[in-house]
Amino acid sequence: MRRRDFLAALGAATAWAAAGRAQQPGPRRLGVLMSGVETDPESGARIAALRQGLMVLGWQEGRNLAIEWRWAGGDVARMPRLAAELVALGPNLIIANSSPGLAAVQRATRSIPIVFVLVYDPVEQGFIAGLAHPGGNTTGFTFGEYAMIGKLLQMLLGVAPPLARGAVMYNPDTTPFYAGYLRSLAAEPPPSGVELIGAPVRDAGEIDPAVAGLGEDQATGLIVPPDAFTIAHREAIMRAAAAHRVPAIYSYKQFVREGGLISYGPDSADIFRRSAAYVDRILKGANPAELPVQAPEKFELAINLNTAHSLGLTVPPGLLAIADEVIE
Repeated sequence: MRRRDFLAALGAATAWAAAGRAQQPGPRRLGVLMSGVETDPESGARIAALRQGLMVLGWQEGRNLAIEWRWAGGDVARMPRLAAELVALGPNLIIANSSPGLAAVQRATRSIPIVFVLVYDPVEQGFIAGLAHPGGNTTGFTFGEYAMIGKLLQMLLGVAPPLARGAVMYNPDTTPFYAGYLRSLAAEPPPSGVELIGAPVRDAGEIDPAVAGLGEDQATGLIVPPDAFTIAHREAIMRAAAAHRVPAIYSYKQFVREGGLISYGPDSADIFRRSAAYVDRILKGANPAELPVQAPEKFELAINLNTAHSLGLTVPPGLLAIADEVIE
């Protein structure tokens, strides 16, 4: 009798344990829409930073978290399809990188929580109601404001000879908001007195002719703000800038490491790492509508002295002293 009682008790305990396991939630599902190229070094740094941030908070792939990645490769036309794919998988949350990526995800869902990363002025673009109280299903981390372009111009003026104008290169299909920003400057020119003009390019074949046109006027410098297109085609942009001897400034230090003259902008990997905190809070029940949008905290200045010398430029010691990275 005791043996039968023991077996019955053992069976009941086993059934209770199985029921307990069944009641525990499985891995949470995270969808990530990235605007860039998966094999790009900048993309690799962002992925590593996000994963590190999640692991510090206790989220580990294969244990309590499953991540579905989608890569647009700098092609905005692919984003609606990729966003729809992620929504169809029914994730608990979606991370949307870049303005076109966020626009695509918001069109695909108004119920799944969204954390955006590296988006310029999300209120002005109509993505959220306000920075303190975003509303809806969306919150996230900005890459700054349009005024950052003015800061890029100031940095470029620090290394280049006197300039009369700065040409902002962007793709109107991937970052149409830059055109609106440039139009707004017509009524209120930048304090430096240097004119900001547009240098729109829609495909790789337009890059060299656009930069060549700038090179014909030695008083024009090139400004390359964040854009999925310009990141994917940065080699062509930097090659054209070198060939036509146009001083250029970029937003990511990866450009400088690969031969660009100077870069200044937020640390994008740090922003991805910080975004893990909002992923954690939302997966634990926080309402994205009440999580205030956060601005960048770390900015980086990088200078390539080899490129400066090839252009006949002398970088002031004061600028070198505050640079986070100098390529010699």
